[in-house]
Amino acid sequence: MTDESTHRTRPTPSTTDRQPVGSPSSSPPASMDLPQIVDAATWRAARLELLAKEKQLNRYRDAVNAARRELPMVEVDKPYVFDSPDGPVGLADLFRQRRQLLIYHFMFEPDWTEGCPSCSYVIDNVGHQAHLNARGTTLAVVSRAPLNRLQAYRKRMGWNIDWYSSGRCDFNLDFGVTFDASSGHVEYNYRDMSDDPAWQGWTGEQPGVSAFLTNGGRIFHTYSTYGRGFDLLYGTYNWLDLTALGRQEDWERPVGRSDGAAMSWLHRHDQYPTGT
Repeated sequence: MTDESTHRTRPTPSTTDRQPVGSPSSSPPASMDLPQIVDAATWRAARLELLAKEKQLNRYRDAVNAARRELPMVEVDKPYVFDSPDGPVGLADLFRQRRQLLIYHFMFEPDWTEGCPSCSYVIDNVGHQAHLNARGTTLAVVSRAPLNRLQAYRKRMGWNIDWYSSGRCDFNLDFGVTFDASSGHVEYNYRDMSDDPAWQGWTGEQPGVSAFLTNGGRIFHTYSTYGRGFDLLYGTYNWLDLTALGRQEDWERPVGRSDGAAMSWLHRHDQYPTGT
């Protein structure tokens, strides 16, 4: 699966501001390739082999996390202005007097009436923010759509998270989530997409996560990630990864256990068919 496929980032306006066309499956098709049936001793031997790989993965992830913490940082001194329920605010206000700030760049175009389904899936998987706050960290969501649309959608989804409109500033452009060749912003996920035929002639929003640190009254950008870089934030996917059928998407292996392409099954949580 490519970096872009998780968020349906093929850059056409119809790929995000539409309802998914797939339908969820509660049971596998009769032809689905299921795991081999073995005795308990054979299962245990296979499980121990996998356990060794899981431990290796955890150690590697620990090393990658350490490398992320060791990244240098860049001061942010541009006076961004966001719209909030309390009026215009600056980037410093988004910290809410905490040391760190995480921003989810939510795909919500200025003329959309609903947020991106896959971005909605990310926010659905946010846990109780008291745990982040206990580590001196604030989580906020930023989109280019007008504040009234963001607030209406937030209420509809039942979310309790700070959401700000960046429609009046260059924040999305500067942090790599607005693709606009006319203004020279042609990168996504640290790649120049200007020569990619799928991106030519297209302008719009993409998802991402950015991290900031404040120290001595100064704000620093420490990290941004895009595409599958925040796959671990999908709690539902990570639960599904523990099952035999997995995410049931056609990029997974072994083949024969999917019912469609990546996220083809996904709906906003209030749009699943009755009885799901």
